[in-house]
Parts: sequence; structure tokens; C-alpha cells
Amino acid sequence: MKKIFSIYLWIIGGLFFLFSFFILVFCLFLLPQRTTFNIARFLFNILIRLMGIKLVVTGKEYIRSDQAYLIMGNHQSLFDIFVIPAAIPLCFIGVEAAYHFSLPVWGYLIRKWGCIPIERNNLKNAILSLEMAKKTLLSGMNIGILPEGHRTLTGEITPFKKGPFHLAKDANADILPFATIGLFNYHRKSSLILTPGVVKVNIGKPVPYDTFKDLSVEETRQNLFDIISKLSQQ
Repeated sequence: MKKIFSIYLWIIGGLFFLFSFFILVFCLFLLPQRTTFNIARFLFNILIRLMGIKLVVTGKEYIRSDQAYLIMGNHQSLFDIFVIPAAIPLCFIGVEAAYHFSLPVWGYLIRKWGCIPIERNNLKNAILSLEMAKKTLLSGMNIGILPEGHRTLTGEITPFKKGPFHLAKDANADILPFATIGLFNYHRKSSLILTPGVVKVNIGKPVPYDTFKDLSVEETRQNLFDIISKLSQQ
């Protein structure tokens, strides 16, 4: 029964995603990026509700709309790509695994949006991607990145990659931490089963650049790991 219900949710979600895709492509050609992002947030909120996710968000009061952030959090599920924009009321560009750009429909959308591909196994290309992200941050646009680099297989937060913290220090960027809770139980990697329920996103207080500018990359990484781990337990 659970499998049948999951198939139903996938079909409903897939149809609404295709509907949303055509709307967003139209918006990307005709409307400013921030307006398009607000429309995307509206559509993604509908999408996740249709697929059985009840989203609860805390910490929005910590966000300053006139501040560019490097947005960082844990990576629980495929559905992070819909829940995070729905939860965080900031226009941002994502840093995504390069293979995402070859996916049908989604790949076109993120390429058109301006997301930045990163090849984890190619150091030279990864450095170029981080340079591109640095220029984006310095221009005043927020960047979203999941420093684990891949979805969790156990529900636990895995060690963070160093790249995002080199970026934070090089771009003098304030970091906006968040933690997603419940998405791993909703959908696990390599599974088709969906388990509807509450998903919570806890947004933490921004971490100003001045508080970690004199720390090493390793110390900064550990500090953020501790902050995001604590947010995931609230």
C-alpha cells in the first residue's frame, strides 16, 4: 500500500513539476531574477505540499535582505532542491554537482537560472567553479551550497568538504547556516518510497566573516559543522 501511495505522489509531483518548469522558463526570459525566484518559491511550496511534506521553518527573523550570504546546510534528500528555496526567503544561486546539468528538465532549468556546476573529482575545474561563485557573492547575489557534497545515507551529517570554506574566506562572506530535519525519513537515496510528514528547516544566526577571518579553513569548517549539527537537533 505504501508503495502504491508513493507512486501516486511521484506522479502528482512530476506533473506539477512539469507545469512549474514551463512557468519558470517563461519567467526567466521575461522577468527579473528575483521576481522569478519568488514565483519559484511559491510553486515549490505547492509542490512539496502536494507530495505530502508539511514544511515548518524557524529563524527567518535572522535574515537581512540587504546582505549577501553564503547559505550552508545539511543534505538529506533529493527534495532538498525544492524544500530549501521554499524555506529560505532569499534569492540565491546554487552550486550543484556537474551531472545535475545533464538531467532532463531540471538541468535546463538550473543552467538557465545561472547555477554553478562543480566537478568534485576534477580539482582544476572545481577551483574554477569556486572562483565563479566568489565573483557571484562579491556582486551581491547569495550562493547556496551543501558542504557535505552528497546526500546522507544514514540520516547523520557527514564531514564537510573544504571548498565551501575556502570560498567563504576568499569572498569575505557571511555564512547563513541552516539544518533540514525530516527529509531523510521522507525520502532516502535510491528509494522510491515516500513517507509524508513534517519537515523542519531551522535557520541559524548568520556567522559574520569577522568571526572566522583569522581561523584556518579546517577550524572554520569544524565550527560550521558544529553549528549546523546543533541546528539539526533542535
